[in-house]
Amino acid sequence: MNMRKITSLTATLSFIVVVVTSIILYIVPQGRVAYWADWRLWGLSKEQWGEIHINVGLLFLLALILHIYYNWKPLMAYLKDKRRQMKIFTPAFNVALAICAVTVAGTLFMVPPFSWVLNLNGAFKDAGAEKYGEPPYGHAELSTIQSFAKKVELDPQTALQRLQAAGYQVTDGSETLLELATRNQTTPKALYAAMRPAGAPVPAEGKGMPDSPPPGTGRLSLADICSTYGLDLQALLAALKTKNISADASESLRDIAKRYGMGPVDLYEVVRSAAGNLATAG
Repeated sequence: MNMRKITSLTATLSFIVVVVTSIILYIVPQGRVAYWADWRLWGLSKEQWGEIHINVGLLFLLALILHIYYNWKPLMAYLKDKRRQMKIFTPAFNVALAICAVTVAGTLFMVPPFSWVLNLNGAFKDAGAEKYGEPPYGHAELSTIQSFAKKVELDPQTALQRLQAAGYQVTDGSETLLELATRNQTTPKALYAAMRPAGAPVPAEGKGMPDSPPPGTGRLSLADICSTYGLDLQALLAALKTKNISADASESLRDIAKRYGMGPVDLYEVVRSAAGNLATAG
C-alpha cells in the first residue's frame, strides 16, 4: 500500500467530515436548548455531532502532519527566494501571515466581515431558542423530577401524578428528567409541559427579576425584559442613563453589554439594580 496516497485521501475525507460537522455545530441551538428539546439532525444529538467533530478533527490533524512529512521538500521550496536560498518571510509567507493576523484581529475587534459570521451564528442560536424553547434554568434536564418540580414552583407529588396521567412511565421521582425522557422516548421539554397545568404561566413572569439571569436573557431586548418583569420601560432607560448606559428599547442585553465592554451577566446586574431602585422609588 502507498502510504502517501492513503495519507492524502485520509486527510481529504476527514477534512470533508470536519467541514460538515463544523457547519452543523455552527447552526445547532445552544447546548441548554438542544438538550432540553432533544435536538437531533439525521438521528444524532448535538453531543454526538460534537464527539464526531473532535475525533475526526484529530484524525485530520494527524493526517495533515503526515502529509506535511511526505511533502516536506515542496513545502520548504515555498520558503525559498529566487536564488533558492531559505527565507521564511517570503512574499507568499507574508501574505499568508497577514491573512491569519487580519482574521484574528477582525474577530477580536468585531469588524465586518468577521462580525457578520459571528452575528449570523448568534442569529441561528436565537432562532433555535425561539423554535425549541428555553429550559427554566441551565441543565434542567439533569435535575431529578422532585428537585425540578420544586425549582419551577410545582408540587412534586402533583407533578408525578400529571406525568402518569399523560401516559409516562414514572417511578418515585428520583430519576432525572433526561433519564425519564430517554426511557419514555420523549423530551425533557415535553415532560415539563405535562407537569404544568394547562395555561399555567412560566414561574418568573410578572415577578421581580431573579438573582441570576434565566437562560436566553442575553438575547432579550430591554422592552422584552420590561414586559416580562412588569417594569416601566422609559423609567428603566432613564435609570440606566444615570449609570452612564444609553440604549434603545429594541437592543438586546448582549449587544448593549458588548458596546460597553462588559458581559451580559454584568449588565443584567446593572439592569436588575436599576429595576430594584425603581421599585423602591415607586
